[in-house]
Amino acid sequence: MVEEGKGFIFIGPPGSGKGTQAKKLAEFLNYSFISTGDILREEVKRNTKIGKFAKEYMEKGLLVPDDLMLKIIKKNLKKGIRFIL
Repeated sequence: MVEEGKGFIFIGPPGSGKGTQAKKLAEFLNYSFISTGDILREEVKRNTKIGKFAKEYMEKGLLVPDDLMLKIIKKNLKKGIRFIL
């Protein structure tokens, strides 16, 4: 049995099926599914401070740096939830 407040993170290149498999596992375990792409786009859309920094990288076709992504992820995670990222 998986403990409360635990999560899984899927890592892989674009098109490898991370999102597909993560959604399936989240549904099976009744966990929250978090799409980093979705929350990143939402930060940009809402024109938040973090979103403005991220947008600069995205407009140049660059990857958003890990430290910035971690800030976005932490901002969107609720303490104690079970999640798949």
